[in-house]
Amino acid sequence: MQEERRGFWFGVAAYGVWGLFPLYWPLLKPSGAGEILANRMVWSLVAVLAVLAAQRNWGWIRPLLRQPRRIALIALAATVISVNWGMYIWGVNSGHVVETSLGYFINPLVTIAFGVLVLRERLRLVQWLAVGVGAVAVVVLTLGYGHLPWIALTLAFSFGSYGLIKKKVGLGGVESLAGETAFQFLPALGFLVYLGVSGSGTLGRTLPGSYGWGHTVLLLLCGVVTAVPLLAFGAAAVRVPLTMLGLLQYLAPVFQFLLGIAVFHERMPTARWVGFALVWAALAMLTWDALRQARRTRSLAAVRVDRAAEGTAVEHVS
Repeated sequence: MQEERRGFWFGVAAYGVWGLFPLYWPLLKPSGAGEILANRMVWSLVAVLAVLAAQRNWGWIRPLLRQPRRIALIALAATVISVNWGMYIWGVNSGHVVETSLGYFINPLVTIAFGVLVLRERLRLVQWLAVGVGAVAVVVLTLGYGHLPWIALTLAFSFGSYGLIKKKVGLGGVESLAGETAFQFLPALGFLVYLGVSGSGTLGRTLPGSYGWGHTVLLLLCGVVTAVPLLAFGAAAVRVPLTMLGLLQYLAPVFQFLLGIAVFHERMPTARWVGFALVWAALAMLTWDALRQARRTRSLAAVRVDRAAEGTAVEHVS
């Protein structure tokens, strides 16, 4: 019970930090989204290598190098998460915090759709209803925005694709991030070198009249900011049930949404409220269905245990 409680708070910490990211990226201005993304890639690899060194966790590398298919999947995951990171940073720093939150609200529905289309999973009735309500929400939001909510959809589909690829790779969170940022590192480092040589970069420009050491330190901390919630998530995943982890995942977009409204004062016309309400209704359906299914699974497991115990008792008597 104590371990589960610790896992719960690790989960809150992980999703809480992810939900507060919209407060961090604006601090990195005047760096553009491309420069911030490149710094995040470079310093994330440095941070993850430090974690692996502290854990002395290198044994997974040699077997992985003998599996070209998994390496190709990691390269694909690196590409997809690069799109996700870049769109998220650009969306936040260009005043679309609420729409970025919408992307992560929609993500569970996209994940379900991928399960049906790619993994040939069968949905229960409530899941079908939730997906339908989500599709109606996208239509309503499109009418409200006057165009497809493309930032949200890009985030949802890129992160959904990322999750699907990671499922096939089968590596732990830290190991997976190390592999992905290893692919990102050289292009990102090359881009930073180009920005530095051309004089258009902001990293390390600490001379009088430039951005100062504080700005450079914030860019360097991109790696720590990326690694810390991932480590907290890993600690939570091994301690709490999957259903609890599924519920905690909504903390991040809730925080993002509230920040968009309360801190960044983004407009929310009636049509957008209606669209968000439909998305939240779909998520409520999924949550209710997941909890009911988990309760049913636990009940069946308890029945099997009782029957097994009864069978053992009968054998002892006979």
